[in-house]
Amino acid sequence: MSLDLLELLPGDWRERLDPLVDPIGAAALGAFVAKEYEEQTVFPPREDLFNAFRHCAYDKARVLILGQDPYHGPGQAHGLSFSVRDGVRIPPSLRNIYKELAGDLDVPVSKTGDLTAWADQGVLLLNAVLTVRAAEAGSHAGKGWEDFTDAAIRALNDKPECVVFVLWGAYARKKAKLVTGAHHVVIESAHPSPLSAKKFLGTRPFSAVNKALADAGQPEIDWAVPPRP
Repeated sequence: MSLDLLELLPGDWRERLDPLVDPIGAAALGAFVAKEYEEQTVFPPREDLFNAFRHCAYDKARVLILGQDPYHGPGQAHGLSFSVRDGVRIPPSLRNIYKELAGDLDVPVSKTGDLTAWADQGVLLLNAVLTVRAAEAGSHAGKGWEDFTDAAIRALNDKPECVVFVLWGAYARKKAKLVTGAHHVVIESAHPSPLSAKKFLGTRPFSAVNKALADAGQPEIDWAVPPRP
């Protein structure tokens, strides 16, 4: 059994990623992911695997917030980086993101961790690795997801419109080399994890994103996170 990962993508993203993804590597990754879903408990659920792409169409994508690995606890990961389902306890990194958002733009701290409202406005909430075994952080790293998601970053770099790339932490900041378009904006800082929160808090990334969008003639992001209906 294998998964044709490109076929599972929404058509607009599939069209953009197909020329950028090595077919042999993608096939090997699809076989690995299918086997893991069949034999292990894997997050996010398979139906949520490409939620980042479903909620953020290629033509509407104007901000990327890059995470590293999905949450590996039950009920947390649902295919959007840093986001958890409504009703799930907000993880520490997201609590720090909300704290910074409140300090930066005076946005009230949300009671939900579901960031779908951001994705629906053109924020691609992408993890570099899109699956993980339950309770085993980083267990699917180095299996091919990195090449797949690097292709998504390259596809965004190919856009003629300005895209704002938000890279938090050393891992994400390495991806800055993929952003070669002079019209794009890269915003880098420490990771919002409790381990580096002192360096993250006060960096004001949300106002910086909105300024970059406004300078490019694009609408700002409404960063408020309402509860899901």
